[in-house]
Amino acid sequence: MANANLSTIGQIAVNVHDLDRAVKFYRDKLGMKYLFTVPGMAFFDCSGINLMLAIAEKPEFDHPSSIIYFTVENIQEVFETLSAKGIKFEQGPQLVARMDTYDLWMASFRDSENNLLALMSKPARS
Repeated sequence: MANANLSTIGQIAVNVHDLDRAVKFYRDKLGMKYLFTVPGMAFFDCSGINLMLAIAEKPEFDHPSSIIYFTVENIQEVFETLSAKGIKFEQGPQLVARMDTYDLWMASFRDSENNLLALMSKPARS
């Protein structure tokens, strides 16, 4: 019997209603590396993990995506850059937890299709 230890994510799918609008948001506002588009789907590279934007094929599959947390070095700088591009944050950078070696910071915003996305930063504790 095959070993079923799942540990590597190859692709994440995000439902969208307007593919062209979503591609512009992820490519132009978030600066993600656009790969290609096929009918009903567009693909981006997130350091080896594909992000697929797709129009739901059936009504029962048309729902908001899970929250995607993007790791960033300096959450305040990224927050300011994205805000300057017109992205409205639901919550700006907030300290979530003080860990032994780092502080966990998060900020959340919505994409052009109303899916919740977040920034996550783990600066070392001084």
